[in-house]
Amino acid sequence: MRKWLMSLIALASLAIGVIISSPAVHAATPNYTITTDTTFPPFEFQTDKGDYRGIDMDMLKEISKRENFTYKLKPMSFNAGVQAVQAGQVDGIVAGMSITDERKKMFDFGTPYYKSGIVMATTDKSKIKGLSDLKGKTVAAKTGSAGADYAREISKKYGFKITYFNDSNTMYNDVAIGNTVAAFEDQPVMAYAIKQGTKLKIVTDPAKGNWYGFGVKKGANTELLKKFNTGYAAIVKDGTYDKIVNRYLGKGSYNYKKNAADKVEKQTTIWSLFNENKSALFTGLVKTLELTLVGIVLAGIWGILLGILGVMPSKFARGLSTTIIYIFRGLPMLVLAFFIYIGIPNLTGQKIPAFTAGVITLILNEGAYIGAFVSGGFKSVDSGQLEAARSLGLPYGKAMRKVVMPQGIRLMIPSFINQFIITLKDTSILSAIGIIELTQTGTLIIARNLQGFRVWLMIAALYLIVITLLTWLSNWVEKRIK
Repeated sequence: MRKWLMSLIALASLAIGVIISSPAVHAATPNYTITTDTTFPPFEFQTDKGDYRGIDMDMLKEISKRENFTYKLKPMSFNAGVQAVQAGQVDGIVAGMSITDERKKMFDFGTPYYKSGIVMATTDKSKIKGLSDLKGKTVAAKTGSAGADYAREISKKYGFKITYFNDSNTMYNDVAIGNTVAAFEDQPVMAYAIKQGTKLKIVTDPAKGNWYGFGVKKGANTELLKKFNTGYAAIVKDGTYDKIVNRYLGKGSYNYKKNAADKVEKQTTIWSLFNENKSALFTGLVKTLELTLVGIVLAGIWGILLGILGVMPSKFARGLSTTIIYIFRGLPMLVLAFFIYIGIPNLTGQKIPAFTAGVITLILNEGAYIGAFVSGGFKSVDSGQLEAARSLGLPYGKAMRKVVMPQGIRLMIPSFINQFIITLKDTSILSAIGIIELTQTGTLIIARNLQGFRVWLMIAALYLIVITLLTWLSNWVEKRIK
C-alpha cells in the first residue's frame, strides 16, 4: 500500500511539474509584458481580426519602434490589471489609467499623455437630467476606474447607490435595459461609445479631470518607464501622437465597429455573426478544452490521493485530507485564482504564468471535491469486505487495493462524470486573471459589435454542445467499465 501510494504521489508531482514548466518553455519571451483593458475604446479595443487598436495601443506600438523594445499584451479587466502590476505579474499597464494621488503611492507613472474628465450618461428617454435627479436611484460604474471613484465620492451627497461592473460594455448595457439609471465614465470614452452606436446620452459636463498615464509598479521597471517617456516625447515632437488621437477622435475618425448600425442590419442571423467570429470563438473554445482536460486529469490524481489519505488508518493522514478538502472546498474559486495569480507573486516576487495559475486553481478546487467523493466512495463499501479480505491473510494495503477500491471506484463513476462537466464550466471564472477562454472571447466580441444577446446565445450553445458530447463519451466509458 505504501509503495503504491508513493508511486501515485510521484506521478502527481511529475505531472504538475510538467504543466507548470511547459507554458514558460513554449511561450514567447517578450522584453516586457503589458496589461490593458480591451473593452475601453477609443483607447484600447480588439478588432474583428483580433488586432489591438486604439490611442493607447497605437501610441505604445510607435514608442516601442522608436525605443527598440518588444512587448506582449495581456488583456484583462482594469481592476485585475492594476493588481497584476502590483504583484509583479506584468511589467506595466496602459489602459486609460488616471493619475491620482492615491495611485502614485503604488505606481510610478510616465509622462501624462491625455487629460480627461468624468461624465454621466443616461438613456434617451430617461428623466434623469443631472446629478440632483439621482436620489434613491442606482447608477453603474466600472470597478477600479476614475468614474467609480468619482461616483463613490458624491454618492452620499446625491443619495444614490452604485453597481459595479468589470467592463464598460456591460455597464452601458445595464443602463440601456433599465437596471441602472446612469453610468459614470471618462468623457472621451463615453462620447466615442455613443458615436459608435451605444444608445446613451451625456447629461453632465466633465468633472474631476485627470491625466492618463502609463504605469509601472513603484520602484520597478525604471528602464521601461524611461523608454516610454523618451519615445512619447519623440512622437509628440514629430506630430505622430496628434495623428494617433485624431485617427480616433477627430472628424471622420476611425470607426472601430465599421459602422456598427449598418452592420447590425446585415447581421440578421446568428449564423452570419458566428461566421464572422468563428476564428476567435474556436481559439477560445480550444483554450477552454485545454484548461478542462489538463485540470481534470491533474485534479483527479490529486483528488484520488486525498481520498486515499482520508481512509487510511493513520489519524494524521485522515486529518490532513479532511483539512485540505475543507480549506479548498470552502474558498470561492475566484478568490483562489486571484490568490495564486496575484497574492503569491506579491509575497514571493516570482511570476506565475496565467495558464499555470489557472491550472493550479482547478487542481486545488476541483481536486478537493474529487477527494471528498473518493473518500466517501471507499467508505461506502461494506466494512465486512475489508474484514473478510484481512481474515484471508491479505495485508491492509493489498486488501484495500484488490477488494475495497475496485468496488468504491465503480460507485464513483457518476461523480467523476459530473465533476468533469463542472470543471468545464468553472474555466470561465479564469477569464478574471487574463486567460482568454470562451467566456472572455465572448466579452471581447460584444465590446466590438454590441450584439450581447446573440453572442451570449452562441457561447451558451457552444458550452451545451461540448457538455453534451462529453456526457455521451462519459456514459460510453461508464458502460465499458461496468
